[in-house]
Amino acid sequence: MKKIYLILFYILTSLTINAQTNTIYSKAYGQSENPAIIFIHGGPRGNSTLFEGTTAEKLAKKGFYVIVYDRRGEGRSIDTTATFTFQEAIEDLNNLYQKYNIKKANIIAHSFGGLVGTLFTEQNPEKVNSLILAGALFSQQETYDHILETTRKIYLEQKDSLMLSTISEIEKLPKNSAEYRQKCYEVASKRNYFEMPFPTKEANQLRDDYKKSEFGKNNIRNDNAPTLFYQNESKNNIDTKPVLKKLKKQVKLLAIYGQQDKIFSKKQLNDMKKIVKEQNFKLIDNCSHYPFVDQQTEFINTIEKWMK
Repeated sequence: MKKIYLILFYILTSLTINAQTNTIYSKAYGQSENPAIIFIHGGPRGNSTLFEGTTAEKLAKKGFYVIVYDRRGEGRSIDTTATFTFQEAIEDLNNLYQKYNIKKANIIAHSFGGLVGTLFTEQNPEKVNSLILAGALFSQQETYDHILETTRKIYLEQKDSLMLSTISEIEKLPKNSAEYRQKCYEVASKRNYFEMPFPTKEANQLRDDYKKSEFGKNNIRNDNAPTLFYQNESKNNIDTKPVLKKLKKQVKLLAIYGQQDKIFSKKQLNDMKKIVKEQNFKLIDNCSHYPFVDQQTEFINTIEKWMK
């Protein structure tokens, strides 16, 4: 009898652990009868805490049903079995539709989330009213080339031989490797490519409040995610422009970018404007990679205008 109890205890404990480590974190804001908006965060390694802690509720008050979530194995969705593939991310999104009983949604896809959102929409156009690319990646190699070319120019002017050597070493790395991606973004971060040039009082306050909040305290990062993604996903350095050109015949495509988001070249932004059409493209001044924080009021007003 004691042995049976021990076996039952082991089974129940295992089920509890699996439930805890395989649960996708998600939360909805607003009324379910309102138009649904799903936010897809950046990464791989990221989470939705910044958007959720600063913008989700405010957007919901404008008359939307805003759903945020952390992808499997990232942020608060702790899962040691996650494979970090695009198909896994697409499956998780489909499950999110089921969980919240959504037939169609508007998707706001930020940074790396732009790739996830685009590939999801390609497979499930009937589930998407509009795809909003917010500081979203779409031509990865062009972004990496732009980062290395522009930082090289800076360091040539500064005659910084050490950083010039670093850039040369990065260029020798395999283009489809996690290390190459990481080193490119490290160089960009060193030059403040992700930061707005003249932070406003509103933006500074939003970030300060976020850091002090529970969202800031739960800013969980899985440092293994990028490595696993590049190991398991064959489409790990892609250009989604051809996909977007086809999608604009099926769903409404919208794009909102920061004018000072230095990871994108002028050519890339012009390419995006041509794809979505000028009336569906918004370039915000004094704004970098996080438009929903850098210029939150203009971001929310733009989304509201596009959706209503």
